[in-house]
Amino acid sequence: MPYQPEYIAPMRFNDPNAAWAKVLEIYESSLAHLREAMQKFVAGDDLRGGVRACYPYVRVQTDTVSRASNKENARLSFGFVAGPGRYETTLTRPDLYASYYLEQFRLLVENHQVELEVGTSSQPIPVHFSFAENDHIEGNLSADRRQLMRDVFDLPDLAAMDDGIANGTYQARAGEAQPLALFTAPRVDYSLHRLRHYTGTAPEHFQNFVLFTNYQFYIDEFVRLGREAMRDRNSPYIAFIEPGNVITRRSGTLAHSGDDLGCEPLRLPQMPAYHLVRGDKSGITMVNIGVGPANAKTITDHIAVLRPHAWIMLGHCAGLRNTQQLGDYVLAHAYVREDHVLDEELPLWVPIPALAEVQVALEDAVKDITKMSGGELKRIMRTGTVASTDNRNWELLPDNAPQRRFNQSRAVALDMESATIAANGFRFRVPYGTLLCVSDKPLHGEIKLPGMANHFYRERVDQHLRIGIRALELMREQGARKLHSRKLRSFSEVAFQ
Repeated sequence: MPYQPEYIAPMRFNDPNAAWAKVLEIYESSLAHLREAMQKFVAGDDLRGGVRACYPYVRVQTDTVSRASNKENARLSFGFVAGPGRYETTLTRPDLYASYYLEQFRLLVENHQVELEVGTSSQPIPVHFSFAENDHIEGNLSADRRQLMRDVFDLPDLAAMDDGIANGTYQARAGEAQPLALFTAPRVDYSLHRLRHYTGTAPEHFQNFVLFTNYQFYIDEFVRLGREAMRDRNSPYIAFIEPGNVITRRSGTLAHSGDDLGCEPLRLPQMPAYHLVRGDKSGITMVNIGVGPANAKTITDHIAVLRPHAWIMLGHCAGLRNTQQLGDYVLAHAYVREDHVLDEELPLWVPIPALAEVQVALEDAVKDITKMSGGELKRIMRTGTVASTDNRNWELLPDNAPQRRFNQSRAVALDMESATIAANGFRFRVPYGTLLCVSDKPLHGEIKLPGMANHFYRERVDQHLRIGIRALELMREQGARKLHSRKLRSFSEVAFQ
């Protein structure tokens, strides 16, 4: 028999806070068990019979399709199950997801007038996911002992981490509960660990509004603005966090326990993240995703488990129309997907719609920052289709086939990441948008050259970034609940946002 923690019996709750507290109790008991066992293993104990601890679960059951929604809840696109039946999901990191879980629990109780059952699932917690942020005790093991870990502990099981629920391909087996959430606990834990690796910052620091860029110039400006905000005692942002979990607190505020653990990395991670923090996590995270759709898919695959309220792509593009000028903006309202990285998960026949709430916020932000409107605004910003390709040198193909396709699609701009970020937003039910800036016009003889590009970047980056920040602020002001559009939800949808 595996060495397991003391059994905690399932309980039913009408109070979301009590349900969350039970989730926390089960989770902390499981982690304490795994950490204690790992310390024994490192000390030389073989722990014959193996070690196991499992995730908590939450389960609801309803016998009717009707809902007892109040007016506020009725307008939401989440918070309710699709119909009669049994629904459940495994849960992880109740400390990190406290406010998120509490809201989902509250909506289920209010909408369906049901009890929440909380207990210990049969899904093992991989031992790697039990380590604390700065724990590296397995590093003291010899190669033979590390190999023996496979016989003693549960390791990550990729079969428990696929995206079938999010992709709409998951089918519950006979007698099995339907899913309550897009992601299982192991899938969430996997992404939380990947975020540390790719971005150089802890998942706890990520905010609910996210900017993506593919140029370091934008990051440099975001860092300047972040540090400037920290010198302002009246700033709505309370901290600025950089890779290595280096934390700068707003002037006049005290350091928190653990702030001194941050350390500037010797080299930047693959996709460094920076965080302008608000106390309720409604601040802004900015990530330099680098170049290409593969990076865009990778980072959005993982940030999606944090359930952000919106993400926006700010980048440069090739202008495809002769009437465009360098420095003009393109607000994407449709996408041509030639990135090829999501073809298996999200077929090309699936449309990626523009989301009105995001589009309006982006256009209003351009007005606010440029002080332009009407015909003057239309002169510098075009709304149209953006094509994204995985071939950076598409211009060099001899048969002009890409040009013909882009012409037939009525595309006004071309880049490598925007369609991927929008498509993954659609796939993971995260509101998305794109505002690009024309940096070259290869079809019209204006190619990007180093001197011209550097001058262009310096001229446009500050304004473009401020537009992106302003757009997210406008979305925050209108209320995050309004952002989660029904366009992103299917007719057989999970209850969790």
